[in-house]
Amino acid sequence: MAEVQFSAGARPDGLPSALSDPARLEAVAATALLDTGPEEVFEDLASLAARITGAGRAFVTLVDADRSFWKSCVGVEAATLSERQNPVRESFCYFLVGLDGEPFVVNDAASDPRTRDHPSVGPMRIGAWAGYPLLSPEGQVLGSFCVIDDSPRVWSSADLATLATLARSVSAEIHLRRSLAVAHEAHRTAAALARLLQQGLLPPRLRPVPRVDTAASYQPASVVGREDVEVGGDFYDLFHTRGPYYGAVLGDVCGKGVEAAQVTSMARYTVRADAADIASPAVLLDRLNTAMLSQHAPRFVTAVYTTFRSTPGGLAGRISLAGHPPALVRRADGRVHQLGTPGTLLGVLDTVHLTDVRYRLAPGDLLLLYTDGACESRARPGTPADRRQTLFGERELAEALAATHGLDAQVTIKEIGAALTAHHGGWASDDTALLALRVPTRA
Repeated sequence: MAEVQFSAGARPDGLPSALSDPARLEAVAATALLDTGPEEVFEDLASLAARITGAGRAFVTLVDADRSFWKSCVGVEAATLSERQNPVRESFCYFLVGLDGEPFVVNDAASDPRTRDHPSVGPMRIGAWAGYPLLSPEGQVLGSFCVIDDSPRVWSSADLATLATLARSVSAEIHLRRSLAVAHEAHRTAAALARLLQQGLLPPRLRPVPRVDTAASYQPASVVGREDVEVGGDFYDLFHTRGPYYGAVLGDVCGKGVEAAQVTSMARYTVRADAADIASPAVLLDRLNTAMLSQHAPRFVTAVYTTFRSTPGGLAGRISLAGHPPALVRRADGRVHQLGTPGTLLGVLDTVHLTDVRYRLAPGDLLLLYTDGACESRARPGTPADRRQTLFGERELAEALAATHGLDAQVTIKEIGAALTAHHGGWASDDTALLALRVPTRA
């Protein structure tokens, strides 16, 4: 060991100072391989090295400040994790760390001046040793990929080329795993942030409305192969406007992500801010269109807005559609019909054509507002073509609503959600928002 000059000097115990480098130790810990059992990919690469070189033993080793941990140890009986390691002083692997990742090759360990006094030459029967570094993407030495022969030998250029290639393969496998772990963690974080942001764009709970039964739900679109990580553009809100009047809005911003969230937030709060001064739903949606154009909103919006008040006979209101699917009314006797006149979507044209339609709800009647996820639902990708092409459309939605005859708003929303799930098998092809207003039946 006295014959070797380590790149960064030596610790007081004579071993390389680089063993204790915090950045290197952090990189070793980040592999998440320390104190883990054998795995096929590393066993296969080590076995291949032992077979090609003819050496009796081959190791994939991670080296921290105090020990060498054998992720793979072909040719060595090591049944438990405690047997798959040795103190770093008793390992040749520290040479690779101390030499800043240079290969370390010994043809005759007992006579080579660099290793003849090493404490493991005799006990571990090291005749010849050849190792190449395992490197992190930043160049930190994580450990070694090495072979050991019981007898002295001259390692051929083919042997060394094979070891170098296999060491790079092991390093690439470690880096890939780390990259995937980082990516998965990023997705989990993004998904959590998206859920928080989505929650912030929806009211935490619907405002109670005297003599009106209300309920709402939101189901984000599914993403094949991973968690949902994007904020959807569907939104709804229910609020008091002025005097006896209340307003309910439901909309769908084109696309997903941060831009969609910005437009969603602007649309929801613009409607709230103007609702106290504007009685006409059509005029209010026209005002929203102007606001979107003046602020150069990057996405267009479809929306439905209604104002209503309680009456001695139930509920009276006006409704306007801006590029949005018509609302559905479920009468107390179970009949279902569409409500609203088609209008121009918002955020594209300077002039929009919107119409107010008056309506009344009697006791037992229910008004359903919804986004197109509820009337354009398809089955999960990969299902048989005939099933995948079957659309849960406006007719199916109306039938599902009619089937809830007599149910309150909360159960109605739940049953419609169940009908959609039964159709698409738990995989939502689009975001889906539902909002129901029902006049309770008299006792």
